[in-house]
Amino acid sequence: INPEIPFLVRMNPQNHNNYLLEGLETERLRFRKVTWDDFDAWQELFISDDVAIFLGLDPKLSKKELTQKWFDKTFHRYENNLGSMNALIDKETGRLVGQSGLLIQTIEDEQRLEVSYSILPEFWRKGYAVEAAIACKNYAFENDLSENLISVIEPGNIGSEKVAIKNGMTLEKHIEEYYGAPFN
Repeated sequence: INPEIPFLVRMNPQNHNNYLLEGLETERLRFRKVTWDDFDAWQELFISDDVAIFLGLDPKLSKKELTQKWFDKTFHRYENNLGSMNALIDKETGRLVGQSGLLIQTIEDEQRLEVSYSILPEFWRKGYAVEAAIACKNYAFENDLSENLISVIEPGNIGSEKVAIKNGMTLEKHIEEYYGAPFN
């Protein structure tokens, strides 16, 4: 894979209005809606500029500003049925470990359903992203939300690439622009 060009990995959204996985459980995780009570904990996601870049956000912003933008996007998605991120709660401890969900994305003028995941740094490399991504994939297919899924991965985000591969995805293509701008 060329590390300079963003790429999609594939596994096509149909009209559907229930992309929220609220109440879904896996071995270690419980999915629920993101709430404003999650705001302070979510600021810890932005430990480095790379995280903001990988999420398509401006790394020059403060942690609080980045979190505000993330939450604004999340609640906009909830209100406009554009898919949604779910808070991932560790069933044993009750702690927020990340967010994951199914998002409607427009890629090269085509609506696609994306498996998305972001895990708080404290919980990286513990399998939570893979567990959540597989749950999202299974939910989408079991509920006939789409015939295939994507994950949009920023160049250099090796962790997300590994999660996508473990979720059974393969490289579909590289994309030059995302949301009308060079992907960065």
